[in-house]
Amino acid sequence: MPGLRVRLDLMSGINLFVLANPTASFLKVLDGLPGGTNILVGREMELFERAAPEADVIINCNQPMELFQKLFNMCPKVRWVHSLSAGVESSMFPELIASPVPLTNGRGMFSRSLSEFVMGSALFFSKDMRRLVNQQDQGVWQQFDSEELAGKTMGIIGYGSIGSTTAKLAKAFGMRVLAIRRKTSVSDGLVDQMFAPESLNTLMSESDYVVVSLPNTPGTKGFVSKEAIAAMKSTAVIINVGRGAAIDEPALIAALQGGKIRGASLDVFVQEPLPAGHAFFSMPNVLLSPHSADHVPGWIEGAMQFFVDNFKRFADGKPLENVVDKTAGY
Repeated sequence: MPGLRVRLDLMSGINLFVLANPTASFLKVLDGLPGGTNILVGREMELFERAAPEADVIINCNQPMELFQKLFNMCPKVRWVHSLSAGVESSMFPELIASPVPLTNGRGMFSRSLSEFVMGSALFFSKDMRRLVNQQDQGVWQQFDSEELAGKTMGIIGYGSIGSTTAKLAKAFGMRVLAIRRKTSVSDGLVDQMFAPESLNTLMSESDYVVVSLPNTPGTKGFVSKEAIAAMKSTAVIINVGRGAAIDEPALIAALQGGKIRGASLDVFVQEPLPAGHAFFSMPNVLLSPHSADHVPGWIEGAMQFFVDNFKRFADGKPLENVVDKTAGY
């Protein structure tokens, strides 16, 4: 049967449904699951129909929400679902939100690579890397002054795993760190000043580099508004490694085209892939990444290994890690 993997014996053990391309190489990591685990892997609902009444666990490996929703609704006894990615917008369908079934995700698996991208972006602008490359391409020897990151202010909007990892690197460069989060009392010693969400414009006005690492929820859509962008310094740079919808994209384009801010480095966009002819492609003050800043060697295998480790906790009756607040959406 296409998509069928090993150890299918629904009379005993934990029954795991894996919503994934059955030929994906990262599925080899599942060999580390406890003995006796029964595994079904595939993307066709017909594959899961017979065993659905006995499913215990579902992992969605970056498949569309429609498939995940159909599979979840087929499994009345499911006790835990996991999203391989950190973003859970493709898991936020009404039936799962309303159910008592816990949802976990890959939060924290991609923080290091994304925080390195943030610092690389800051260096790109502070050292004017585009000018360096252009001069090299043109065979031009022309000295110019650049900036240090030391002493500059980095404002982080959305202080979760990505934000805190970024703050650690920013501190290593001697930067001042500001941040926004709902729970302003929480601090790890890296943030010089924590702001509540309603103080967004203050953070924007004080920051030389604004980092957006917000999840995609109804409350974060357009959070970085036209007014917030207008509050930025003309010398400031905005860096988005969260979700594209968190920024008012037309307002950002207008600010960049009008020279109201220095630049932007973007890994995420409202529409992906970014359509041909989009204004961002032709802007010399924009650095683009095709939503792959976290695609480093072994990135997806690492995310799968986290699931395997969490599965062992589940099998042993221990609390799960990375449980999502389904009401908040992250």
